[in-house]
Formats: sequence, C-alpha cells, structure tokens
Amino acid sequence: MGKITGFLEFERQDEAYQTPKKRIKNYKEFTIPLDEAALKDQGARCMDCGIPFCHSGCPLGNFIPDFNDKVYKGKWEEAAAILHKTNNFPEFTGRLCPAPCEEACVLGINEDPVTIENIEKNIVETAFAKAWITPNPPEVRTGKTVAVIGSGPAGLAAAQQLNLAGHLVTVFERDQKVGGLLRYGIPDFKLEKHIIDRRIKILEEEGIVFKTNAHVGVTIDANQLKEEFDAVVLCGGATVRRSIPIPGANLKGVTQAMDFLKLNNQYVDGLVPFEEIISAKNKNVIVIGGGDTGSDCVGTSNRHGAKLVTNFEILSKPPEGRPAHQPWPYWPMKLKESSSHKEGVARFFSISTKEFIGDAKGNLKGLKTVEVEWIFKEGERPELKEIEGTEKQWDCDLALLALGFTGAEKTLAEQFGVAMDFRTNIEASVKDYATNVTGVFAAGDIRRGQSLIVWAISEGRQAAYHVDTFLMGSSTLPLKDDFDLPGV
Repeated sequence: MGKITGFLEFERQDEAYQTPKKRIKNYKEFTIPLDEAALKDQGARCMDCGIPFCHSGCPLGNFIPDFNDKVYKGKWEEAAAILHKTNNFPEFTGRLCPAPCEEACVLGINEDPVTIENIEKNIVETAFAKAWITPNPPEVRTGKTVAVIGSGPAGLAAAQQLNLAGHLVTVFERDQKVGGLLRYGIPDFKLEKHIIDRRIKILEEEGIVFKTNAHVGVTIDANQLKEEFDAVVLCGGATVRRSIPIPGANLKGVTQAMDFLKLNNQYVDGLVPFEEIISAKNKNVIVIGGGDTGSDCVGTSNRHGAKLVTNFEILSKPPEGRPAHQPWPYWPMKLKESSSHKEGVARFFSISTKEFIGDAKGNLKGLKTVEVEWIFKEGERPELKEIEGTEKQWDCDLALLALGFTGAEKTLAEQFGVAMDFRTNIEASVKDYATNVTGVFAAGDIRRGQSLIVWAISEGRQAAYHVDTFLMGSSTLPLKDDFDLPGV
C-alpha cells in the first residue's frame, strides 16, 4: 500500500487556510487545496501495515489503505469507487469528521498520521469534477415502500441504501430544505450548502422522494404513515438542547447556539434578512460550551463583527498531546484548536457560569462566573467543586449556550408509540435497529444520542440492512459488524 518507504520520505502536509483577516469577511469555505503531486505524496505515506487499525478507528470501516494506494498511483476513479463502497457521503465526512481513523493510524504512534480525511475529501471532489458520480437507480423495484423521517446524514444514508435495494423511499423533513444538521447546524464556512444540494439532486434522480415542510407528528399523522408505508425509519436526531438553570436564564440575549446558527445559515441562504437573525455585531459575546458547536458560534460571531468573543468550558483544559490513559489507537481527549478559534477568541477552562445579569428592560448585560476544579475518586463519579474567591463578573450582550443535547424530542416516540430509554433516545436494538413497534426502526442520533456525522451515516447504513431484511426476509446490502470506539 502506498510507497514502501513513503512514510520515511514525506512529511505530513495539510491544506492551507486563507488568512483569518480575509476569511472572516464571508461565509465561504477557505481551505487552499494541495496540488495532485502533493496529494500523491500524502497517499504514499500509508505504511502497508500488517493490521490497519484505521479500519477499526473508522465507524464506517472505510478501506483506507486501499484508497490511499490508488491516490498514490494516480488512479483516482478507482479510489472513488473504493471510498463509496462504505461511505455514502465522503464530501461531508471529508470536511466535518474529526477523523478517528487518523488517531488510530499506525504511523501516528510516533509520527504524524496519514492525512486520511483530506485525501478522502479530494477523492470525492475529483470524482464530482470528473463526473464519475452519477445516479445509480435500482434495476428492479420490490414494490415495498419505506418512510424515512429526518433528512440528516443518518436519514440520507438509510434512504440511499434502501432505494438501492429497490424499495420506494420517501424522506420527510420538517424544515424548508433537506439536510438536517448539515443544512442548519453547520456553518457555510465549514460546509457550503451547494455541496448538499448536488448530492440531493443525485438521490432524487435515483428515485428517492423528498417532502419538506413535512413535520411528522404535527402536520403529518404518524398512524397514516404506518398505514401507507411498509416500514418507517426514524432519523430525527437528538435535538433537545441542554439549558443552564441559573438566575437570569430567561433574559433577552441568552440564546441557544442552534437558534443562533440556524438563523445565520438561513440568512446566508437568502431565506431571511440580516435584520431578523440573532446578530453578534458590535457585541460582547460569550460562548458557553467548548465543543464543535461552540467553535462554530465563535467563527460566526467573528463574521458578524463582534466586539469581543469569549469561550467558557466547564471541563479542565485538556493536554496538548495524547493522555497516558488513552493510548493509541483509542480516541484521545486532547486540546483542539479549530480554525474558528484561530480567528479570534479568549478561551477559559474550568469555569462555571453562576448567574446572568440583566438591565431594567430585561436585556442581558453581564454574567457571573466561578472557577471550578474536578475531584476524581476511584469508583465514583467526578465531583465538581467551586474554588472560593474566584468569583468574577463579565460584560456580556449575547450569551450563546453550546451545551450539547439531552436526547430526542418526544413527539415521534409518542406518535408512533415507540419506547424511549433512560437517556430519552428512541429505544432500538443495535442488533436490528428495530423499536418495540413492528415495522418501525430508528437510526442515528435519535437512537444513539448526540454523536458524529460519520456515526450517523454508519447507523443509517446498518439500519437499512435490517429494514431490507424485515421487508424481504434477507438482504444483499452491506453490513458492518457493530463496534464502539471508547470516547467517540
């Protein structure tokens, strides 16, 4: 695989970025691609490992050494065919995945790992540019009908796989456009929406029907769907946002991050004017939550022209390198500095927000915090302890709550009569993705809880196999053995 001595000859080379000063003036993607020769060198770094641990690091089980080898040899069309065997949408994962495959790369034990994610993105972009990605409708239709609820990555993957099996698939999306979190949660500077649209066009030409502004359980009756369709796949995501129950949480200016990001995405798409979004322009913005959503809020606030952007994280600052208790090839919890962080933000760790402060009109004007420490005792849950004398007040006009999600909304569960687990996710066995209601399945964040896009695609593919088996008695769709990578 690759060049036998490639990992000794070539250093890791990532894509370059436009300067922060230039890129924050718009919402377009800002990476500067490597040329083909450099990409071939990166493919050459793949080591021909005896056991390619990148396979187990990838929730999709992508054939990573195989497509790396094809890139090194300049066989891009073959690389695209290999990549699409396991991944329906590498144009999404190649931009948005945190690349657990790279953390499991054998080369990463003592060197920089192979640039798997960037190679993946360039394979699919080359394939689109060369018109190698074309509609692939099934030759024979089974006559069976399937409703997929939700058009995020799990729903889209399930829909394409079930359509490939010959079933008639209809996808129901409650928002104006298809894409779910890809469309309304991910800023355009990370994923321009024409990338979604070109894939949806192919799915439509393959025979999948998309119905938007179709809110199942609200504007569309669930019982009617159970009567009209032979199977239903729930892929509605984990969309219940975590709140912060402290004084002042209802002040104007205390805002959920997903409301902030969705409105901005709609503005970029031309659906709403700037006057109707939640603007950070000329404001002191504090983003509470240090994950990817918080990072997206930082990047968006800077593009609005915020006066100052600050980011709070209640957890301790992670180490810059791999922690000793998370050895290779496990996913390490280490410090991550995103492109948005590099555009301008003050980051604070081990800090807890205690109170929001408002003016006489109910507008947010500041907040109070305290520094915290985590006490770890063997066999017990970590204890959060406030550090006396560290209280502080901050000026703040806009507080964005990027605290993650607590589970799925109850509407679909109640309408379809399916059970929910103790985490308020739809209860469906990982063995067959079936709920307690015959013919109703669940996949993605709605079943698994908040997770990665690559896991959502994997779940959609796995569920499709079992839905096909339910409908036909057996399935020829590919099935990957279920596994879980600690920490991901």
